[in-house]
Amino acid sequence: MPVPTRAEVVVVGAGLAGLSAAIRLRAAGCDVQMLESGGHAGGRLATDRIDGFVVDRGFQVLNAGYPRAADLDLPALELGWFLRGAVLRVDGRVHRVVDPRSRLAAAPGTIAAPLGSLREKAALLAFSLRAGYSPVRRSLRRPDRPAEQALRDAGIGEQALERFLRPFLAGVLLERELVTSGHYVDLLWRSFVRGRIGLPAGGMQAIGAQLAARVGADRVHLDTPVRSVAPGAVTTDEGVLRSDAVVVATDPGTAARLLPRIEASAPRQVTTHLHVLPASPWHEPLIVLGQPGGRLVNSVVLTDAQPRYSPDGRALVASSTLCPTSEAEVRAEVAAAHGVGSSDLEHLTTVTVTGAQPAALPPLALRRPVDLGDGIYVCGDHRDTPSIQGAMASGARTARAVLRALRPSAVPRGA
Repeated sequence: MPVPTRAEVVVVGAGLAGLSAAIRLRAAGCDVQMLESGGHAGGRLATDRIDGFVVDRGFQVLNAGYPRAADLDLPALELGWFLRGAVLRVDGRVHRVVDPRSRLAAAPGTIAAPLGSLREKAALLAFSLRAGYSPVRRSLRRPDRPAEQALRDAGIGEQALERFLRPFLAGVLLERELVTSGHYVDLLWRSFVRGRIGLPAGGMQAIGAQLAARVGADRVHLDTPVRSVAPGAVTTDEGVLRSDAVVVATDPGTAARLLPRIEASAPRQVTTHLHVLPASPWHEPLIVLGQPGGRLVNSVVLTDAQPRYSPDGRALVASSTLCPTSEAEVRAEVAAAHGVGSSDLEHLTTVTVTGAQPAALPPLALRRPVDLGDGIYVCGDHRDTPSIQGAMASGARTARAVLRALRPSAVPRGA
């Protein structure tokens, strides 16, 4: 449908932050129009089909432990679940570190895993319990410091750090040095302790599609790049769209271009290689951690968790590195991670995602301002935490700010 010339609220960008804002504004009765430069809703959550396989834009998962996951119709996504834990290889031997709540029978192997002394393993357990169940405000009251320092101060030993936590967290934070805020890692680990990790049957893009359907197809204008933003006006190639409020909900680079007064960037990147195997070499859906000194951060058989990613029962493997790599550079490492021959791997595709997520350095700046004045608002994970949770929480916060200006009676009490 053509872009109208007038709307009460214009949301620039149909990623998770913009969609979360638009849904709340629509529920309050606002006339909302969304302008998205790309060809799909959901932003960085993008999915293709290659030779029948469901291929996400990089290795991404949905953490049902995120508070804002409650905004989604999870049953409709038909999620396939990973076990809480990981596989690590030490001196050629395979060890599984699994949360006993996921599989009680795995407890003896987890206790025996080469992650340091019993005291150091107890420190890892204590860290998990504190992050998972202590009040968030109490955790945030402690001085913030880089994650590595925070973990060492918590008594995490060298083996647990290098063999388990560093490669596991590097795959989420997209940096190995663990310079990320310790406060953010606490929040992140809390979500892992309290929630499950899954993949939608239709790929990660299904999350954005679900939210966009609630906004309304006639209100989400795809392939419509915005050239400039001013108070009460958004300019596209089709002309000027007037409004009472403008919400810029784009990627950080575009947001900084449209709103020069803000600083936002997404320096983290990741390269993901997709391979096909005749069958999975594993019997449970667990991520395989990279080796210290290796290129791989992690590798995982996606179809062990979500069989519908495959059209014919073969196994789909996703393997990630933090720097651009060629498939040839990592093939042997991927094969070794899964205990298969290099010739068994059929290369499907490789995806490098630049600007994959913002950095979250200490001190962690939660809830950065979203109301810039003059009827202009900004949201995105760069205003909160670099995650699905951060994007959706930022969108919800921005919707409340817009409603306070346009429809104060529609703002929930205490919001």
